[in-house]
Amino acid sequence: MAYQSRVSDAVVRRLPVYYRHLLELEKNGVERISSRELGERMNYTASQIRQDINCFGGFGQQGYGYHVASLRQHIAVILGIDKAYKAVIAGAGNIGRAVAGYKGFERDGFTLVGIFDKDPAVVGTKCGSLMIQPFSELEGFLKKNTVDVGVIAVPSDVAQQVADQMVRGGVRALWNFAPVDIQHPDSVVSTHVHLSDSLHILTYKMNEESLFKNIDARQQAEKNESGMLS
Repeated sequence: MAYQSRVSDAVVRRLPVYYRHLLELEKNGVERISSRELGERMNYTASQIRQDINCFGGFGQQGYGYHVASLRQHIAVILGIDKAYKAVIAGAGNIGRAVAGYKGFERDGFTLVGIFDKDPAVVGTKCGSLMIQPFSELEGFLKKNTVDVGVIAVPSDVAQQVADQMVRGGVRALWNFAPVDIQHPDSVVSTHVHLSDSLHILTYKMNEESLFKNIDARQQAEKNESGMLS
């Protein structure tokens, strides 16, 4: 049976945003901040800030607010980025290489221990400090090495196959960049990064005002027509 989270997905999605802003505040020498000030900075209400943070215990003091460094550390523990993780990447194309070169990967406690691809032209070449290995060795590598996270950066037609190999190899989490939803056991967690979804949200927001102007105009026209017919 899958574990039922005590916290909503919406709260979990906001936690990294809190962490990022608190990290920036800490770097800028800010020692404390109120929920109102933090909310104004993040376009959240003070009430939302307090509700989210209180899901994990009270870290603020009335009349004092939050100690920035302490709250940032608490959220780091909540997010689990105070721990160390090992990761492998399946796919040494543009996305796989971009993930491998992402500076925040190591900063947040992830050590990349392997990268795999099926293209003979890239197998045996270097990606950063790692030698790209053939896909055929992925499952064996995972069984010999404890790996926490599998990054899927392959075409959609092989993404499920790669996910299955990673699950059999004992990974605990899948970070999926393939443009397809993958299936996995409840014991494995996953996050799907669909770039097209983000673009579609962007285009929606660009067109939202005109969209509802048209909807309102159509509804008004239908209302007027209905009135004329009655």
